[in-house]
Amino acid sequence: MHGLENHFVFVDGREAAYQPTPEESAHICNPGTGVGADQLLVVQPPTAEGAKAGAYAFMRIINIDGKDAEACGNATRCFAWLMLEETGRNDIIVETVVGPLRCQRVGHKRVSVEMGRITTQWDAIPLAQAADTLHLDVENGPLSDGVALNIGNPHVVYFVDDLDAVDMASVAPKIQNDPMFPNKVSVGVAQVVRDDYIRSIVYERPGLLTRACGSGACVAVRAAQLRGLTTRNQVTVALPAGSVDIEIDMDYSAVLTGPVEFCFSGMLPGPERDPA
Repeated sequence: MHGLENHFVFVDGREAAYQPTPEESAHICNPGTGVGADQLLVVQPPTAEGAKAGAYAFMRIINIDGKDAEACGNATRCFAWLMLEETGRNDIIVETVVGPLRCQRVGHKRVSVEMGRITTQWDAIPLAQAADTLHLDVENGPLSDGVALNIGNPHVVYFVDDLDAVDMASVAPKIQNDPMFPNKVSVGVAQVVRDDYIRSIVYERPGLLTRACGSGACVAVRAAQLRGLTTRNQVTVALPAGSVDIEIDMDYSAVLTGPVEFCFSGMLPGPERDPA
């Protein structure tokens, strides 16, 4: 599946546990050797705690480097759509490592996800040391005076006057690997076009310039609010692959709404079979 060209491979690990090695994850996500994806998603039974919260399934997110990710808005929408199709429901709760996320079908292949609360507390992001997260002194080239936030995964957002003038592939890696971010960070750049319309692009962990980032869109809106660049609670964020709608609630929780698309299904070779 893909959500605004953010591609994912889903494996159902409920009846038979699926625990891929980092090498297997990288192989599957590599378009030259495997299926090709930005992340590998595993459908697992909910934990006892998740079941108490009403979760239908647990979503495990694995990055292309084989390490687990905490959150991904585009992946959650796609995951939720699969579960909604499986059950015939219009709403469902997906369990993640950062807690249960309520998801709703809001149109044809269009899903809304309650992404959770956005924080700017320095040790929750986390940063290596206490710092002003609204004016973070980590910079490179045209990117300076960032806003550090966490929405289940760490982000830093920089505002610019001309998004098209920023060469993300050359300036973002240094920031992503700055010692201030012990768990690395997704680097976002945003341009506020109108009070209700923001353009954004994100260089995601572990080092990937994606066509869309749902969690990055959420934090871009919250960062714009914190900087006084928008007074709106509902903002459209235009990403290179398309737009998503973001709503920031009174408790600073974000609701992400956007499209999903099913590509194809198939069988991955088992360990007893030679993929060649």
